[in-house]
Amino acid sequence: MSSLAFPCRSSPLTPASTSVTPPVPASPCIKIRRSGRTAHRHLHRLAARTSARTVAMAAAAAAPVISPKEDLPPILTSTSEPPPLFDGTTRLYVAYHCPYAQRAWIARNYKGVQDKIKIVAIDLADRPAWYKEKVYPGNKVPSLEHNNQVKGESLDLVKYIDSNFDGPALLPDDSEKKQFAEELLAYTDEFGKAAYSSIISKGDVSEETVAALDKIEAALRKFTDGPFFLGQFSLVDIAYVPFIERFQIFFSGIKNYDITKGRPNIQKFIEEVNKIDAYTQTKLDPQFLLEQTKKRLGIE
Repeated sequence: MSSLAFPCRSSPLTPASTSVTPPVPASPCIKIRRSGRTAHRHLHRLAARTSARTVAMAAAAAAPVISPKEDLPPILTSTSEPPPLFDGTTRLYVAYHCPYAQRAWIARNYKGVQDKIKIVAIDLADRPAWYKEKVYPGNKVPSLEHNNQVKGESLDLVKYIDSNFDGPALLPDDSEKKQFAEELLAYTDEFGKAAYSSIISKGDVSEETVAALDKIEAALRKFTDGPFFLGQFSLVDIAYVPFIERFQIFFSGIKNYDITKGRPNIQKFIEEVNKIDAYTQTKLDPQFLLEQTKKRLGIE
């Protein structure tokens, strides 16, 4: 999936180093840790070693997480000292703008283990060297430091958090639902690529994209005991919602295309998932996401 839209992952479309500075939380709900003068100096340092495109995006990166319900930590850069690593504290390393990291972040919130899993925010445009050297050699987010080990890959981490921490189960016992869950999890990358292909194209929304959205619409019809993929909220919803959220914004703002039109199940899914605090506590301002994506794509 292209890092033009989701810069916490590399792709053949862009160099692995192309990324956008995560937004510094700056809403009344969050304590601002960086003064205006300090933030200004930070952007000038960043300008000295990144492309003009990245600097332009960084200068605009001031949109907050909408309703975090917790005091989010400041973003760590190449000049930041590491936390006291492997001291028994469980840490989830994220970038606030990254949909892959958002998956693990939602799972952590839904399990209600905010006091047991501490958030560490990384600036992907100005990454601390110690993150790759001492924490996660893959140098991506998310990663989880737990029991003196570090694990990565977002879907694996959602399952790991569900299995290793107390709180509501993210996978039902029903065998049919479990099997369908695995099928849907295996389809996540294919769905993302099919949907994103139309965003970067100059033409209309492609048949491939329409078919992918229709497949999601059909999947949401399979179980009738709730509005989510397995009926009730599960790790499958966590896997898809960061991307469905962004595709709704991008298709509307870039292609003038409503992904919910003629798809009542997707519409209902979006409505209901926005009632779940674990998810809304991780959301970024939609206008911020759209503006940053337009800049990466060179759209005025």
